[in-house]
Amino acid sequence: MKILVKQAVIADPNSPFNGQVKDILIDGELITRIAPNIEETADTIIEAEGLTVSPGWVDIFSHFCDPGFEYKETLESGANAAAAGGFTQVFVLPNTKPVVDNKTQVEYISQRSRTLPVSIHPLGAITKGIEGKDLAEMYDMKNSGAVAFTDGLNPVQSPGLFVKALQYVKAFEGVLIQLPLDKSIGASGLINEGVISTRLGLPGIPALAEEVIIKRDIDLLRYTQSRLHITAVSTANSLQLIDVARKEGLNISCSVTPYHLFFCEEDMQSYDTNLKVNPPLRSRADMMALREGVLNGLVDCIASHHIPQDWDNKVCEFEYAKNGMTGLETSYAVINHLLPQLPTEKLVQLFSSNTRNIFQLSATHLKEGEKAEITLFSRTGNTCISRSDLQTKSANTPFLDTELTGKVFGIIHKGQVSLNKPI
Repeated sequence: MKILVKQAVIADPNSPFNGQVKDILIDGELITRIAPNIEETADTIIEAEGLTVSPGWVDIFSHFCDPGFEYKETLESGANAAAAGGFTQVFVLPNTKPVVDNKTQVEYISQRSRTLPVSIHPLGAITKGIEGKDLAEMYDMKNSGAVAFTDGLNPVQSPGLFVKALQYVKAFEGVLIQLPLDKSIGASGLINEGVISTRLGLPGIPALAEEVIIKRDIDLLRYTQSRLHITAVSTANSLQLIDVARKEGLNISCSVTPYHLFFCEEDMQSYDTNLKVNPPLRSRADMMALREGVLNGLVDCIASHHIPQDWDNKVCEFEYAKNGMTGLETSYAVINHLLPQLPTEKLVQLFSSNTRNIFQLSATHLKEGEKAEITLFSRTGNTCISRSDLQTKSANTPFLDTELTGKVFGIIHKGQVSLNKPI
């Protein structure tokens, strides 16, 4: 199958054509030619106003709910949502039923996803059953294809167990991903603790619940000299703690979610259950500090935290609503809309190259002879997603029918083209 991409701006610092407008010819899975104007018959020709191409984007924290919760999402629907959002690779959470805590479950996901348009990488559980009691067989899972390890939505609470996990993965240069939340602080909290929670009469989760566990994990990381990634950083102080640790020379990295950059606790006054997330939306000052962290390089990558929830778990009283929103299909547009001053090169680092470096994924570049793993997007187009446009099975997103600046046209990966319509 031949694919011809016409007149696209190449956004890849490692490409000799970076910043140039070129045609790209792809034959099978390989880029065979890059030139100013290619006149050749192709099975698919892609041409669009404002078209920009970059190495494929990677998301590190998505829940595809398969096996066990397929009524919320499946590997197939999750992959389609990822492709629609411009992602060629996705890390999926182990919070399934059964839990992905052994090599059999890792192999199940790897085998099931081989024919899908997106590369799906299982995240192995740190502890058996995600119960926080005993370490899972991480070495076996690594050999079977687990890309990193996390207890996902149930962060490891025991410092003794977490330090053992850091020591365990050090033997094979593995990475632990931690959602920063001490469950014993603000255990019954629903939103950020502050003036808004008091005004709404809702129990709060203080910033301390996040910052305490980040301080703890940095101490454990310093002791073990292992590798750690903190995801969904939501406070200014958390970001500063990570920055200081990084300057000390510790192997620590972090990611933020698009929704922590777009919303803050003030938006909770509508009681919109789609905004009930974990960690919760924080103060306006925290939100602005996170945005600045993205611009100045303190934040390493963007993580969608795509958490599908069915209708029953969101259309209910706020107290009983489950945490999470879908995010794969809107992540790019949210970031581009909020931060138009972000250079395209920096944007590609946030969505692709930084993540590949942190988790030791194979690099991909827009050069002749390289494998074609490409995201097609525009920085000036518009995105306005309706319920019928969604590829995910669940509609728990506050961004429905919201016009955002920035558009994803689709991806080219595994010799296949996945395009949004209309392009």
